[in-house]
Amino acid sequence: MNILVTGGAGYIGSHACVALLEAGHDVVIADNLSNSRRETIDKIREITKKDIIFYEIDVKDTNKVEQLFNNHNFDGIIHFAGFKAVGESVNKPLEYYYNNIVSTIVLSKACIKYKVNKFIFSSSATVYGDNEVPFVETMDLMPATNPYGQTKAMSEKILMDAAKAHPDFSVSILRYFNPVGAHESGLIGEFPKGIPNNLMPYITQVAKGKLNKLQVFGNDYPTIDGTGVRDYIHVMDLAEGHLVALEKLRPGVHVYNLGTGQGTSVLQLLNTFMEVNDIDIAYEIVARRPGDIPISYADVSKAKKELAWTAKRGLKEMVRDAWNFEKNL
Repeated sequence: MNILVTGGAGYIGSHACVALLEAGHDVVIADNLSNSRRETIDKIREITKKDIIFYEIDVKDTNKVEQLFNNHNFDGIIHFAGFKAVGESVNKPLEYYYNNIVSTIVLSKACIKYKVNKFIFSSSATVYGDNEVPFVETMDLMPATNPYGQTKAMSEKILMDAAKAHPDFSVSILRYFNPVGAHESGLIGEFPKGIPNNLMPYITQVAKGKLNKLQVFGNDYPTIDGTGVRDYIHVMDLAEGHLVALEKLRPGVHVYNLGTGQGTSVLQLLNTFMEVNDIDIAYEIVARRPGDIPISYADVSKAKKELAWTAKRGLKEMVRDAWNFEKNL
């Protein structure tokens, strides 16, 4: 298949491109490089020994997206492009609503117009809000804890309504939990611009001496050690989940959690990183971060049953590969 990957130079998108290319598919990347690097495209080529077509465009731009769909016959699209920091979304809600929702609308309209009937959407566990764990796909969504979660829930609804109106338009909505790690080559990984919003690149940057100490947001949550609990998943497991969702996509709308089904606290992840990589990480406890919830982990039984997909890599591989990537920068 010939697949358009929006945000394909980003963290999750780049790893998904590797999985697609290694499975024999062709890839066209559209990315405005707002939170990614052009060099990542070359790294994907280096890993896969295959070529990629790259367009530096913003997929909110209807005219640019029209040109893209005119230039290529796509079999499907994987839509990663979007702003993704929970805390930042609380401070910049309008930017998040505009960027994340308009891009989904523009791309959906293009797919329907050009009869591109496979649409994989990069959603998030934040749509569950402060629900009871484990989170199950059939739960009522409660994304009001932050605007980022709202943009994902709204985008899901837009895609569901579009699919209802256009029965040939098939959609797979993938709700991620907490991707960490990097490709085992160490050539691609998480490379945020500025101070990291996610835990793992913050840890690796402290380990490398780029940052002085890790800030742990809150130690008074009702969890095993007071720190937030999340379902961390290796980014290559997540990438492989997209590949399977694309190849097994059938008519209709399908929603899947992609996680491990296990919760790990911030301190548990930090201690695993220090133990596996034999590095001490200085950290301090600070106030809770706006928009965060105490516990988040997935019920992953639906993806296992319908897609025959499960996460294969554990915490040790996650922290080893994340540090290996950081060392190579």
